[in-house]
Amino acid sequence: MTDVSKASFTIEHESNDTKGRYVVELNGGKAEMTYSKAGDSMIIIDSTEVPDVMRGQKVGFALVAKAVEDVRLSGKKIMPLCPFAKAQFARHSEWHDVLL
Repeated sequence: MTDVSKASFTIEHESNDTKGRYVVELNGGKAEMTYSKAGDSMIIIDSTEVPDVMRGQKVGFALVAKAVEDVRLSGKKIMPLCPFAKAQFARHSEWHDVLL
């Protein structure tokens, strides 16, 4: 399992009835991964955006990893529609238990 608690930045999570996002503010930029809720059992990762100022710091990876961590705890599943998130799932077979 990936431990995002060792990251050198803080990941904030915001959520409402239909949508949510994970956000990192670092070096004057803001990265975010957004998702939509599909019922009570699944989230759909819509988009992951990381500004150039954060490139190379694994911020995008950390955003997806945090979503995986949270989804595991809640017993939900993830459908990654975002190309970046899809690529991360392809690289990390240890996350396949949460894939829909």
